[in-house]
Amino acid sequence: MARTHVVMSDELLKAIDEVVGQRGRSRFLEEAAREKLAKLELAEAILATKGIAKGPGYEHWKDAQATEEWLDKVRGRERAH
Repeated sequence: MARTHVVMSDELLKAIDEVVGQRGRSRFLEEAAREKLAKLELAEAILATKGIAKGPGYEHWKDAQATEEWLDKVRGRERAH
């Protein structure tokens, strides 16, 4: 465990304190940092694998519309055209 100094706006600090209280700041900020890091890691993985599903059998991934139509079909929903 390490201590650190964090600078943030008074408004943000007040909003955090209203939700978790002053004694909950560290845990809240640690959880928020973990969530952000996980999102960044996922975004990096998505970019690294972009285009991996190409060719026959992956027509439903060719563009957003094709994917939406495929999802509706899989979920048993009709699309309004």
